[in-house]
Formats: sequence, C-alpha cells, structure tokens
Amino acid sequence: MSSAAEAPNPRRRDPYAGFPGRAGRTFADSEPAWEPRGKARPGAPNIVVVLIDDMGYSDIGPFGSEIPTPTLDSLAERGVRLTNYHTMPLCSPARAALLTGLNPHRVGYSFVANADPGFPGYAMEIADDIPTLPQILHGAGYATFAVGKWHLVRDSASNAADDRRNWPLQKGFDRYYGVLEGLTSLFHPHQLVRDNSPLDIDELPEGYYYTDDITDEAIGMIKSLRAHDADKPFFLYVAHNAVHGPLQAKPSDIDRQRGRYDEGWDALRDTRFARQIADGLFPPGTRLPRRNFEKGHEVGPWDEVPAEERELYARYMEVYAAMVDNIDQNLGRLTQTLEELGELDNTIIVFTSDNGGTGEGGAEGTRAYFKRFVHHPGLPEEWNGDVDRELDLVGGPRSLIHYPRGWGMASNTPFRLYKGQTYAGGVRVPFVLSWPAGLPRAEQDDSGVRPQYQYVTDILPTLLELAGVERPEEHAGVPTQELDGASFTPVLASASEESTHLEQYSEMTGNRSYYRSPYKLVTQHQFGAPYDDGEWALYDIVADPTEIDDLAAEHPGVVKELSEAWEAAAWRNGVFPLADASGALVFRNPDEEELRRPVRILAGTPELERYRSAKLVSFRDFEAAIEIAHHGEDDAGVLVSHGDQGGGYSVYVEDGHLRFAYNEYGVLHEVDAGPLAPGPHTVLLRAHTRPRFRWDFTVSVDGEDTAWLEGVHLLIGMAPLQGISVGVDRKSPVSWPVHERHGAFRYTGGLRAVTYTPGAPAAYDPETVIRTLREAAATYE
Repeated sequence: MSSAAEAPNPRRRDPYAGFPGRAGRTFADSEPAWEPRGKARPGAPNIVVVLIDDMGYSDIGPFGSEIPTPTLDSLAERGVRLTNYHTMPLCSPARAALLTGLNPHRVGYSFVANADPGFPGYAMEIADDIPTLPQILHGAGYATFAVGKWHLVRDSASNAADDRRNWPLQKGFDRYYGVLEGLTSLFHPHQLVRDNSPLDIDELPEGYYYTDDITDEAIGMIKSLRAHDADKPFFLYVAHNAVHGPLQAKPSDIDRQRGRYDEGWDALRDTRFARQIADGLFPPGTRLPRRNFEKGHEVGPWDEVPAEERELYARYMEVYAAMVDNIDQNLGRLTQTLEELGELDNTIIVFTSDNGGTGEGGAEGTRAYFKRFVHHPGLPEEWNGDVDRELDLVGGPRSLIHYPRGWGMASNTPFRLYKGQTYAGGVRVPFVLSWPAGLPRAEQDDSGVRPQYQYVTDILPTLLELAGVERPEEHAGVPTQELDGASFTPVLASASEESTHLEQYSEMTGNRSYYRSPYKLVTQHQFGAPYDDGEWALYDIVADPTEIDDLAAEHPGVVKELSEAWEAAAWRNGVFPLADASGALVFRNPDEEELRRPVRILAGTPELERYRSAKLVSFRDFEAAIEIAHHGEDDAGVLVSHGDQGGGYSVYVEDGHLRFAYNEYGVLHEVDAGPLAPGPHTVLLRAHTRPRFRWDFTVSVDGEDTAWLEGVHLLIGMAPLQGISVGVDRKSPVSWPVHERHGAFRYTGGLRAVTYTPGAPAAYDPETVIRTLREAAATYE
C-alpha cells in the first residue's frame, strides 16, 4: 500500500483504489478479484444489415422483379416487407442516418462525402456525441464486423496519413474489409482497406470479383468468432458497392440473363407493376405513372430506340440483373453459413438499399462511366460520354458501363424519377426483415406486407429494441444527441398498427420534400433557380402513392403549412445553406492545398491514394520526373502508372523501347518514345492543358523530347480512379495489351523515384471559374 507520508497527487492514481479484493505483500496474504466483462444478454440475436447501393424498388423478387433472388424470396417469406419504407436520395447521407438514427444533416452529411464547403451540415464526420449502431452494440457485448462500402469518411481523408477518426474501426467496428470511397471497379477495386490499413496489392487472383470477396471476408469473420466464442452475438454490416456504377458482372452471371430484356423497359415496367399489384404491395387502383418526362430526366419509348442499339441497351440491363443475381447468391452463402452454425433463426437480417435506382447513365447509357459521370457545366459540345466497345466486353473488366436511364425508371417501378431526387423514385426502396425466432408470423394469412410509412432513421432504434439494448445517455464522456428515428417494432408485428414515424423532411442538393400523412410536399429543383413556394408540388400519397396528381393548386393552405414545417425542420436539423449557383460545393478546406505540393515518390512506395493523386494532375499542367539510377539492356517494366481501364496513363519500357500509354476513358493511345540505352536516365513526362478540356503530352529523355501525344481529353471527375504507382501498374491496368503480355509488369532496372510537380490550372478548372465569376461580380457591384 502507498505510504501515509506521501502527499496526495491528483495526477497519480492509487493502483489499488477500488480493487474489490485484497492485496498483501505476497499471494498467500492476498485475495484475487476480477473485473467483470461485459456480455450480451443470453440468447441475444445476431444482427446482419445488408445495404445495397443504388438498387431500385422493384429489383428483387419480393418487390416484383423477374431476376431470380431465391435467398431474398425465402427471407421475405419468413419475415416482413416494408413497402412504404423511405430513405435519403443519396448514399453517404443514407448511411449516416442508418448507422446513427439521426437525420443526416444533423450528423454532417448533407451530401456525399466528396465535399467540404465549410458548413456544419457538410462536416462529413460523425461527432463523439452521436454513438453509432456498432458502438452501441459493441458496448452491449456484441462483436462488430463491417465489409464493403464505407463512404462516411471524406475522400481527402481516405489516405494512409489520415488520423482515421472517421474510419470504420474508430466508429465501433472490431474488423473491417472493403473500400472507403463511394464506388470502385468490382474486378479491380482501387484501394482495399483491411481494418485500419490500405492494402498494397499488385495483382488480384484470377477470377476475382469484389462482391464474392467481401462475402468471403464476412463469412470468415463469423467463423473465426465462433471458433473462439460459441455464444457472443455479432453485428455484421454488409455494405455492397454493387449495384452502383460502373456496372460489372461475372460472365457466368451475365449468361443467365441473356435475352431477358429484349422487349425493353416499357414491357419490363408493366410486368413488374402487375406483379406488385398481384402481390399486394399496392392497393388496387394504384396507377403506373407515364414515363419520366421531367427536364433532363426524360425517357422515350422503347419502340423508338434505334434497332441497331437495342442489343447493346439490353446487354446493359443483363449486366445489372447479373449483379443483383450475384448479390443474392452471396447472401445465400452467408445464410447457409448461419444455418450450418444453427443460428439462422436467431439472426435478424435486414436487406435494403441506400437510395433509389439511378439515371446517371444518361439517355443512351455509356461504356465509359467516368466520362459520363462528370459534373462540369462547361463541357464542350464534342464531349461524348461514351466510347466504342465490342459487345462481348460490356460488363467485363475492360469496360466501365452504366445503363440508360430507361432501365433506371424500370428499376424504380412504379415510382417517378431517380436517385438524387426527393420524389419516390429516389427515396422508396425495398426493405426486407427476417427474424424467425423473434418475429414469427402471428397469423397464417399474414402476407408479411407492411404498408406503414417508416424512415431510414428508424432502423437503429428498431434493431436496438429487438436486441434488448438501450441507447446510452452518454458517449465518449458527453451527453448523446437525441434520436430522430422511432422504433417500428409494433409495425413488424402487425399490418394494422399505426406508423411510428409521423413527419419527415428531406433535402438533397436543393430537392426538398416534407411528409405528413396523407400528404407529401415535394420539389424537383432546377439548379440555380430561386427557392420559393412556386416549385412545390403536393400529393396525397395514401390515395396516390405514385405521385401523379399534383394538388398544390387545390390546397394552397396545405402547401403553406407544410412548406413552413419544412423550413422549421431545415433550421432545426442544420440543412442550410442550400446549394445554389455560387459554386460553394467546388471549394474545399484550404488545408487541402497541401495535397497539391510536389511529391517525390520512391520506388517501392505503396500506391498513392486516388484523391491525393488526382490533386496533382486534375485540370492542370503537370510534370512527372522519373529517376532511373541504372537501366540495363534487358531491363523492362512500368516506370510510373496512374489510372486503370476507365482512364489513366503509364510510362513503361518494353523490347528496349520507352513507351507512353494514355487511356482516354477506354480509348487507348500508345506512343513509342524511342530506344532507351543502357545507363542512368531522367525521363520527363509533361502534360500541358489546352482549350476544350484537352491535354498535350511530351516525353523527354535526358532533356531531349522523344515523343508527343496531342489533344486528348483530360481525365476529370473520378478519373483516374486508381492512384499513382511507381515501378509497377497495379490491379486494373492502363494498357490492357501490356497487362495481357506482362501482368503488373514491375520494372527490373534501378528505378529511384518519380517526382510529381503540379503546374498552373486551366481556365476551366472549376475553382478558377468560380473565383473569376466572383471577382467579376464584386467588380460590377
């Protein structure tokens, strides 16, 4: 024991203080005691949440689809279907709401985690006074696992130098495997992360497919847990990147869909809607709206698709259906594992989507996803959001496709519009919940259909109540923020119970809505237009769930009442400021300018993360200086690479010649820079921006220009998706022919380093454009 003569020291804790046993000078004079370990209650259920990315309302069998989904059919047969479940119109906000139970603007996710304009609603970090579902369950004795898409950390904080405070492990998961960002290639994911560390991978195994991989990891996590602890319940969050673009599927899965979509999206929409009515998902008399007609979102009749394009258009949808099929297969593997462990009946399984199906493929679809998926108002007229690709390549690792928005409309049957919109097509998605041990069917004639309105924030309190876990009043030493969601356990038990969620605002890039039964007030906001009551539409979604009859002119009082309720909710939840034409979303934290500093990357360095890499080259001139300490006559390989099959560039040596490859969103340009003699060299790759979003490239060796490539389109937006590698072309190659000949093609000579030096931005750089406009406006004023 401490000496009585010692003065108390507030910075030094007595090691025996609070010890319930007795410590003497020897073990013989002492009595041991152990700190009790927190355990879940006996019989606590496992919890599995399966979150799909961009899946529309009608894309699985229990919600009207023709795509075979036997695993989901079985889960729905034993569980419930929430047919009036709503979510957010975009991925990061929906994920934040699901994992916290709070409205996403309150959490700091007004938008996807690819922005940082400097306002509370766009903080893109979950604060310590908002405990997440895994943190709460972990505190209640659960093991917590996550696989797949995270997208709750800013892109600028997805690198190995970040403090990781908003990565999965710091938000309550014991283990994690997946991709931190919002999208990736399913054949060559650009940055896989295990737990807290990005993985350094040259090549993935033959036959690799990301959806299979994350399922393997999830099953491995469960098996490992059970090998060590037979009773501890687990929470598993399976967040698929599928079916987000780019759409990619395994050949065997695509083959099963052949010919299924030859009749087009109009016929598909009709047959899915007929199944929905027959299955009781909507009351008789519900009407299917006309094709989407809204400006910028229009869909024409299938009969008007040129005959020579129909096979390609149908193939796009075959690939999408194959991805859905594969998700169900993998869910079947997961449930089979639970069955083998004897735990399937006592596992709560939730299956849903983060938002509705998307129209981002445009009217015609694309075989160059990153060229279509560009948000810049100044693109020149000649910018074509597609590239030519052989039909057999569509859906494979050499193509990055997305379907035409007509298929997105069919995906969202029977609703209007798409992801990003607050109309039902963007926010009503399938929802299946199964827990045979805890929620058996009370009545034989119960179809499991639940028509009550519920919202994404309700998932957390519902799962906690089902698991018998209390949400803590304090977390990380501070009082926790109050929930916005409400448990819907009564609804799960009976179709006749009242909804537990009575009102809800929504907002996404200016698209707004307010729900208060039976009405829904909603806008389809045109970017840059004023925010006024003139753009509100009003629907009675009990009588008119597909939002056909606008009642705003008939009920101006209701419009006024609900618009005022939306305004109040917006201020209360941190929605403001709203997006406008000022360009605020273009700008980032000024600290990000450090990411544009020149960087010298030593040979052997793991791949530079995508966002950091893009900052060095995007919308600007740049130089990449390659230091070769010694090159032998037979040495060969990649000196530097940046990008993949969706767009990128590489410098490599093959057959004694220095070569430059530029992948222009899928169109490959290759230039011979001449023989490279033995000895040390400095190779310089220079890129110079020119008007109309183009680059000119020059390759020089020891100060002498040896090759040129002029007038190729810049890589912007999410391209290049894969970051910079020195001495190798990792995973998805820039040049597929080189990959076929050599694989990752590590350079065999003495490569020292590559130094990137960003240059001046182009006049059409978004930040430059906005600053110029602001300066002009200030001068005019």
